[in-house]
Amino acid sequence: MNIQPSEVLVSFDRDRSLLFVPPSTKDYIKGVLNATVVLVMYGDYQCSQSADVYRLIKVIGRQLNVSLGENYLCFIFRHFAQIQIHSHAQRAAEAAEAAAVQGQFWPMHEMLFSHQQELGNGYLVEYANNLGLDICQFLQDIFNKVYVDRINEDIQSGLHSGVTAAPALFINGIRYSERWNIEQLMAAIVTANH
Repeated sequence: MNIQPSEVLVSFDRDRSLLFVPPSTKDYIKGVLNATVVLVMYGDYQCSQSADVYRLIKVIGRQLNVSLGENYLCFIFRHFAQIQIHSHAQRAAEAAEAAAVQGQFWPMHEMLFSHQQELGNGYLVEYANNLGLDICQFLQDIFNKVYVDRINEDIQSGLHSGVTAAPALFINGIRYSERWNIEQLMAAIVTANH
């Protein structure tokens, strides 16, 4: 699909909400930080719209890698667990963090979004086992709430950027507020560097 920047008008929030905490090596990154376009997503593993948007971003990322090169788009995921409406979101985020320490953030991230209806403790252990994680360490980390502060940092950075619900996207530091479809999101990403 070839979308020309002139084909679609892209609008950002009227107040041009800016990303409060800039992308850094502390983030979970697919791509390179100095990419032409950096896309930051605040997401909740139990939120179906977060999963849908993440799937869109994966498709867009693959298309852009082919058409514009691997260094065009950098994708960053930040936690925005909405515990008031999603009872398993916090624990799922902790599972992703515990997997990250063992070098398996992205595989766990994929697993959590693929199995949103199955995020209870038993399932999280099953996913960790499927990924070959050290289960003892994984359980200790979650039981001791080792990563709660890290997750809360993401949430606070989102709140400072005006995020009130997941999913929320920032393209090159500016809040994206258009429709969540492939055409408009792709157009916003492609025109972000102009």
